[in-house]
Amino acid sequence: MWLELQIFGFRALWSPYYFVFVLLLSALYFYITGPGREKGTERPSTFQQVMFYSGMLLLYIVKGSPVDLLGHIMFTAHMTQMAIYYLLFPILVIKGLPLWIWEKVFAAKGIKNVLHLLTRPLISLLLFNGLFSMYHMPVVFDYAKSSDLSHTVITTIILFIAFCMWISVFPPLERLDRLSPILKIGFIFANGVLITPACGLIIFAGAPLYETYSEAGAWMQAMSLCVPADVLNGLASNLSGPNYFTPMPLVEDQQLGGIIMKIAQEVIFGAIIAYIFFSWFNRERDTIDPLPSQVQTES
Repeated sequence: MWLELQIFGFRALWSPYYFVFVLLLSALYFYITGPGREKGTERPSTFQQVMFYSGMLLLYIVKGSPVDLLGHIMFTAHMTQMAIYYLLFPILVIKGLPLWIWEKVFAAKGIKNVLHLLTRPLISLLLFNGLFSMYHMPVVFDYAKSSDLSHTVITTIILFIAFCMWISVFPPLERLDRLSPILKIGFIFANGVLITPACGLIIFAGAPLYETYSEAGAWMQAMSLCVPADVLNGLASNLSGPNYFTPMPLVEDQQLGGIIMKIAQEVIFGAIIAYIFFSWFNRERDTIDPLPSQVQTES
């Protein structure tokens, strides 16, 4: 498959525009938290820097590398992209920004009330899973793939709500820590339950759901989101759909995509639940008063 993808050219495989965008975000972070930071504020720790720059690397991988192009060819790649983009990338950025940046964000006029509302656990939980499920309804999905504007707006809104949802689990500010550890575990479990119907409908569908992958015209329109127009126009007469690049039938690709999304979600959520539980356990263990030395001696 890799050799076949070469026909789209370097710009489609390794987007230089998205690379510049990610590079600018990284440079902005470096400047704001380094030479340009306000007096009295601390530089981010090494751990925070690793988290943020890892997030930027992950962002380019899912949106600027061949993974993005493959997401327009195979539904399996699309769902892999979604799992990383919405379930992993926001966590790295949240953990990577220092406290004082979050203080400024949540104190900004015009958005602070909206942020405090949307980061409430129940609201963010229902919004994220509702929007994610709606996005994968065939009519919405095909519309999102029909133009750069619709695709950017829809996916950015879901990403923003994903950030709001993860803030409930990894609150950057003490006042946002509204859930106890056991409730955070329940919150993650509820996420897994709510995302299951969307994955189930995709997994058990007996026919192709999305014209983006099954109809030549809709597929070419979707490919225009990541392939330069001059390159795509030159290839249009030779390409009829994703079947040129993969022998996997559309229904099987679709079902595998749903399975991958569910498995990836379970792995990520399972790791987070383990992290929350053991952090909670260690914290509680450290707060237990040791036995008096006299009692220890007598025993």
